[in-house]
Amino acid sequence: MDYKEIKKLIDDMGESKLDSLEIEFPDGVKISMKKNSKKEVIIKNPEIQSMIAKQNVGVPAVQVNTENKLVEVKSTEKEEFEIIKSPMVGTFYASSAPDKPPFVQTGDTVKVGQVVCIVEAMKLMNEIESEVSGKIEEVCVKNGDMVEYGTPLFKIRKEGK
Repeated sequence: MDYKEIKKLIDDMGESKLDSLEIEFPDGVKISMKKNSKKEVIIKNPEIQSMIAKQNVGVPAVQVNTENKLVEVKSTEKEEFEIIKSPMVGTFYASSAPDKPPFVQTGDTVKVGQVVCIVEAMKLMNEIESEVSGKIEEVCVKNGDMVEYGTPLFKIRKEGK
């Protein structure tokens, strides 16, 4: 299997409703993928619980139930931002080289197809393009940070909002 076939498999898995997949090919190659779309955070410190409950950071509302578990609550407000997420696991780079300026910064306007960053995976530099036009409201990660599949990279306010 080459890189493109593996990447296609990963992308298909990410878009599917499957939580796990195991494939064994006749030549002995084995691929096992698992994803967990539901995350549960347990907090046992009452001070942190109240701090989280009071914060409004533009993410879905969270409430703490009696068992000290966070439960996602559907927001009644329409989301104003589009989120560009990492399509793979790798290292986030804001520019093409250390001595070059970042592709985009907070406040910049981007167009569909514009390169906004690079994610290095397995020594390959993958240019990440914007899927929406709008204004960069927040860069969610720092240059050189490790990112996972689905990690928010940028918040973009769509044009006309």
